[in-house]
Amino acid sequence: MHIGPTLILDTYAEAFRMRCVRMLVTAVDDFWLDAAVRECTGYGTSVIGCDAEIGVERTLPASETPDNRPGAAILAFGLSVEKLAAAIPNRVGQCVMTCPSTAVYDGLPEAEDSIPLGKHLRFFGDGFQKSKLLDERRYWRIPVMDGEFLVEEKLGVAKGVAGGNIILQAADSEIGLAAARRASEALAALEGVITPFPGGVVRSGSKVGSKYERLVASTNDAFCPTLRGRVSSELVEGAHCAYEIVIDGINEARVAEAMKLAMHTAAGDGVVAIGAGNYGGKLGKFHFRLRELV
Repeated sequence: MHIGPTLILDTYAEAFRMRCVRMLVTAVDDFWLDAAVRECTGYGTSVIGCDAEIGVERTLPASETPDNRPGAAILAFGLSVEKLAAAIPNRVGQCVMTCPSTAVYDGLPEAEDSIPLGKHLRFFGDGFQKSKLLDERRYWRIPVMDGEFLVEEKLGVAKGVAGGNIILQAADSEIGLAAARRASEALAALEGVITPFPGGVVRSGSKVGSKYERLVASTNDAFCPTLRGRVSSELVEGAHCAYEIVIDGINEARVAEAMKLAMHTAAGDGVVAIGAGNYGGKLGKFHFRLRELV
């Protein structure tokens, strides 16, 4: 099966159940919104080494935010509710509350589970904080040096899907990067998903385990062009580099939609093949078969 000149390999992506929250961050203008978002989503690529997988779902016009200011929806994924409860208040407290003019609202108020946010951060107010109940949702006003930081008391937690992916195999890195960027930019406009790696793209894809006992993951040698002839390579003939796009979403359908869009956007001249990463079906309950998606 092909999309134009690009072969779609007969394989599947193996994804996992994770928990997720959706925060709506607003600010007085785009400059300060961008500053808060960049800080809050930093060092959030993979739970292999980070406290959460986190990124911007999409930017929001003032007409779509609770306080009619520029905003962004941020999705964050963790291995458990408890992991998110530890990570998210820290990120918001250190990276959003510190940023001038910001406010934070819950983007999943109907979710069954929740984690505390303002409930924890309010103590920074040193007794001067105030709360207000609106439509059965509690908000905290924490005094800061430019006025008050408004933050919702808790964030809803939903069951998400993390680790959907495609792996592009290209004739050279220039072609591969252009294709990966096309796909990443297309996904940036899609609701309900994030691509948490830098620019949405992974150069250091990983496999489970390592020859070194203390490592839980190591380089995916089957896709490393310099290791051809030394390992069992999964690079097709004519491919000299590979880039992976990892997709986390609020449900299975959104991840599938995103993978399909990524494949159609990335395919083209010089993109020899598109495949995906899996672990033999042993680790993740969600299997996205590429040819079925196409």
